[in-house]
Amino acid sequence: MAVTATERRAMDRALALATRGPRGVNPQVGAVLLSPDGEVLAEGWHRGSGTPHAEVDALSKLAPGAARGATAVVTLEPCNHTGRTGPCALALIEAGVARVVYALDDPGEVSGGGAERLRAAGVSVESGERAAEARTLIGDWLFAARRGRPHVTVKWAQSLDGRAAADDGTSQWITGPEARADVHRRRAEADAIAVGTGTVLADDPALTARAGDELLPHQPVPVVIGARPTPADAAVHRHPHTPVFFDTHDLSAVLAALHARGIQTLFVEGGPTLASAFLAAGLADRVLAYVAPVLLGGSRLAVSDIGVRSIDEARRLVVDEWLPLGVDLLAIAHPADADDPDHTGPEKGSL
Repeated sequence: MAVTATERRAMDRALALATRGPRGVNPQVGAVLLSPDGEVLAEGWHRGSGTPHAEVDALSKLAPGAARGATAVVTLEPCNHTGRTGPCALALIEAGVARVVYALDDPGEVSGGGAERLRAAGVSVESGERAAEARTLIGDWLFAARRGRPHVTVKWAQSLDGRAAADDGTSQWITGPEARADVHRRRAEADAIAVGTGTVLADDPALTARAGDELLPHQPVPVVIGARPTPADAAVHRHPHTPVFFDTHDLSAVLAALHARGIQTLFVEGGPTLASAFLAAGLADRVLAYVAPVLLGGSRLAVSDIGVRSIDEARRLVVDEWLPLGVDLLAIAHPADADDPDHTGPEKGSL
């Protein structure tokens, strides 16, 4: 049975409802329950880890038996497992729902399979409605769910000859105000921002996202990676969010821990040692290289050893966009061998 115009409108509404939920360990999901004649019976959305899922939230607003014969329109395949809440597929079956229309398959090995369970119980199921819109909404969560880690953007600013600083260590400012404003806007899009302890000690960054002197509404969680202690009076301690410190060089362990905290996107700000470590480990899903028309020479490279010993081992990139920013140029790129069907790509960060 084809998806009806009424169900399409309900999916649009479900997508809008999903945005009311928080980003985190669980996806943002919305649901609308329709009567057999197309009237809206109830709406729901997921309010965060441990709370009822969107389908159950909508069902909870109805009297027992009121959902019999109804259609559930949901932005994500109803789950099929018992965690902190029960399986939504079973809740829909027990409520007597006759039809389910959803946008995206649940990628979880444990939580997926709800559609199959529904069909086995005689429920009509249609998938893929407004899939592109749903993927735009939860693409970061889908990526993190499949990989078990956040999507990582590695950023650096460099001179035209590839230096991150002059030989005396000074680096403010290689790029101009337009490029710096672009960086802050992109920081505000990320769930977390990471630097190494070397950068903390050398530059004392605040790791906030700002427009001029004003903090932007969304602030990334600051993350500091490395064994050296961070001074008690460091600017990062005055960040709106409590900093997260990792006394380790195991980047995979860091990413797994951030994923467990509900971090879906990580913005790696620097410096060269940390950026190079992510590149060497194959953990950079996107590269942002801000190039300024200036020559510095010297030894302070923007990227150091990434494990390439010959041209055959070069880390090939695909440039998604060249973005002029005042006198500077931003290259937005991803690894040529990347397979990233869920993340919305460079457009998400283009402002």
